[in-house]
Amino acid sequence: MSLMTTTEIMEILPHRYPMLMLDTIEELEPGVKCVAKKNISINEEIFLGHFPGDPTFPGALTVEALAQTGAVALLSLPEFKGKTAYFGGIKKARYRKMIRPGDQLILEVTLDRMRGPIGTGKGVVYVDGKKATTAELTFIIGD
Repeated sequence: MSLMTTTEIMEILPHRYPMLMLDTIEELEPGVKCVAKKNISINEEIFLGHFPGDPTFPGALTVEALAQTGAVALLSLPEFKGKTAYFGGIKKARYRKMIRPGDQLILEVTLDRMRGPIGTGKGVVYVDGKKATTAELTFIIGD
């Protein structure tokens, strides 16, 4: 059973369709770690153009899903309730496996440090138990 449903995620994140990338939260330690799931479906509009006849989920959206996972970890802290987490940077993004319709992404972000409104973390996307994407992320908390 999931810790948080999509509806509950929308109480924390401002994202809505088509930019909400998380289906459920499976594990959450506010300010420390978050594990989320995203199911990739052929019905997603991105597959109309990426790529017809060879549907592949874009790496940029995979990293966005990681960022949203990290944002849930940050915005679950009482001092950041009602705020927005923005991308401050992406380092060392690596794409190891193609992501296709039917895949289920397990998104894991562990936060390294917070200094005022700026935080960093490491993210890993797993598909079928194997690393598909990794990245180092910087978050900036805004109003």
